[in-house]
Amino acid sequence: MAHGYLQHFAGGSASVFSAGIETHGVNSMAIAMMKEDGIDISQHTSNLVDEYLHVDFDFIITVCDHAREDCPYIPGKARRFHQNFPDPFKTKGTEQEVMNAFRSSRDQIKMYCKEFVKQHL
Repeated sequence: MAHGYLQHFAGGSASVFSAGIETHGVNSMAIAMMKEDGIDISQHTSNLVDEYLHVDFDFIITVCDHAREDCPYIPGKARRFHQNFPDPFKTKGTEQEVMNAFRSSRDQIKMYCKEFVKQHL
């Protein structure tokens, strides 16, 4: 979701890469919640951070404590940012409760990404 919003708010002024320490595929609920907000992430992929070790990043943003703690060191001059968002995938409950968790995380990520682009790009 962060990739989609950063790309959207940057409007082509930045190259955005997304990766994690594990691959799980792109969650169908995340795709649906982003589509609900007019952002299509259906073609995004689940990549490992190791695939990008050769990229000289300007910024590295981690969006969960697990990634921050376990992410391999990426050398370079990149400024590092961290914001922990609740992982809606871990929500247990009714379909409506899960959808609400995804919407809540989506909205928090959206505001963070909007402010990040405004302040740093």
